[in-house]
Amino acid sequence: MKNIKKVLAAGLLVITTLGLTACSNQPANQTNQANQEEVNNMTTMQSALSIHPTDDYFIFELAENVNRTAVSYTNRYGIEIAADLYTAKDLDENQQYPALVIGPPYGGVKEQGPGVYANQLAQRGFVVIAFDPSYNGESGGEPRHLSSPEIFSEDFSAGVDYLGNLPYVDREQIGAIGICGSGGFALSAAAMDTRIKAVATAAMYDISAMGNSMDNETRNNMISGMAEQRWADFANGEPAYSRNFPADAPLEELPDNITGLNVEWWTFYGLQRGWHPNAGGSFTNTSMLPFANYPLLNHIDSISPRPILFVTGDIAHSKAFSEDAYAAAAEPKEIYVVPGAMHIDLYDDVNKIPFDKLESFFKEAFAE
Repeated sequence: MKNIKKVLAAGLLVITTLGLTACSNQPANQTNQANQEEVNNMTTMQSALSIHPTDDYFIFELAENVNRTAVSYTNRYGIEIAADLYTAKDLDENQQYPALVIGPPYGGVKEQGPGVYANQLAQRGFVVIAFDPSYNGESGGEPRHLSSPEIFSEDFSAGVDYLGNLPYVDREQIGAIGICGSGGFALSAAAMDTRIKAVATAAMYDISAMGNSMDNETRNNMISGMAEQRWADFANGEPAYSRNFPADAPLEELPDNITGLNVEWWTFYGLQRGWHPNAGGSFTNTSMLPFANYPLLNHIDSISPRPILFVTGDIAHSKAFSEDAYAAAAEPKEIYVVPGAMHIDLYDDVNKIPFDKLESFFKEAFAE
């Protein structure tokens, strides 16, 4: 917990009396000296990266041997989930295959990181869905841009519902991958849903760690500010929400006032590398309230004997989340550290995301 407090103190999850932003943003005037090495690396790498979106704002090129189909299904709350189904073109529907459900970073959408993972893993014999969380992206739910620890965890189980009803999916071989904030949701889902036979996280964030690691005075001040915001939301007839990243088109270069870890967030979400019109990087201003009372990882040890793989980067600012979750989990468990990888490298950099490791982890887990 000490390591997580150090990360949170740096401002990676920014809570103010006005509301909550996603883990993909912090105020532009904040800096983080403790993570300066990562910032320096990011600054020098920006011009070297050349990832261009295709039509419909996907941030990657679909492999020639992969089919992608838009699908939808409802979760336990009756909210329609929008997802993309990825399968190998040579898939034989008379056979059964292992399957994966993949959630996006907190504030991201299916056309970004989840699609990158799905595109690669479908080529390795998995049936994969990449989804938009409830209230966000192309998924249903009102009000828009809401965040909920329970429902975001439920969205993983809804993906299992869908996959397990495909005739060519083996129900005993369904796993989950959570990227960034979805890592915490995937683990929470696995603790409640034994149909998830194995779970992996990449650059994991535990969004609930902020409210559940504060002292009472700090926590009460945060909650009081959001309680006051509820008066305004009720009077206005809708919750307050402010988008962080540009909505109409990516920026050509970073604004001069972007400093600290914002260099990393904006390089992905604000520039062409990862920009998407549905990824505003923020949630309604009172969305943090339930997270302050809902520890996502309270029962992480109960996932055992189903295996967990934590993938992180050796210079990822979020590394402490994976380390602390690994310590709390029961065997079988493994932490895999990618050399030279920053946090957002594990969103989309196919040269650093360890797909060989992910493939072997799930296939070995399903074979047991």
